Amino acid sequence: MSVTGLIADDEEAPRAQLLKALREAWPELQIVAEAANGADAWDAFLDREPQVCFLDVRMPGLTGIEVAQRIAGRAHIVFVTAHGDHALDAFDAGAVDYVLKPVDVARLAQAVRRVRERLSSPPANLQHLLGALAAQVRRAAPVEVIQAGVGREVRLIHVDDVVYFESDARYTRVIYRDGEGHAEALIRTPLKELLTQLDPQRFWQVHRSVIVNHRCIDSALRIDEGQMVLTLRGRPEKLPVSRHFQGLFRAQ
Repeated sequence: MSVTGLIADDEEAPRAQLLKALREAWPELQIVAEAANGADAWDAFLDREPQVCFLDVRMPGLTGIEVAQRIAGRAHIVFVTAHGDHALDAFDAGAVDYVLKPVDVARLAQAVRRVRERLSSPPANLQHLLGALAAQVRRAAPVEVIQAGVGREVRLIHVDDVVYFESDARYTRVIYRDGEGHAEALIRTPLKELLTQLDPQRFWQVHRSVIVNHRCIDSALRIDEGQMVLTLRGRPEKLPVSRHFQGLFRAQ
């Protein structure tokens, strides 16, 4: 029996990876819509009314949980979340179906099996549980791993290795240390949203377009009246500091 589905993830590489894995794990599933953010996922749901929705937990605008709150009772929900995401504890406690990215084949098979068993029954209305999950995810500990799509790969970057984040048009540049020195990647998470997910004791916003790991700062230099830049350990570039954030750098 053909079953219709939707995949929503704000990063293209994980979305493609999940689509490929689902084709192997559930050949009868027909993905009728894909979305790159929560608002588009909701619109796609209204347009196509899929039976199963795979929703990334952390998307800009509407989160996956907020989309699920709108869909609850009208489709079967499977959340997509990262290894190490603190939302996992909430999902396990609430017995909510979820899959991991990068794709964990065993976890995916378990979620597919459970959803297929439930298809003969109306979708559960999980409003109370979803409300609790949303609150718990909002209180979740800071993210420890950044997932960046690099070509067809999903690269896992530990936040300890990140030097700084910089807004770049529709993307955010992640400058980080790897085994070969320094590297960079692009993610779709806006800087404003990223700031809420990072440990404020470790990452400081120093400009509307820059968040820096303070452990990587070498010095703060005043170059002109009212202007300041940061020098970094082991890197040649200098990062601008807005007037609003210059109070972070005062001699003691």
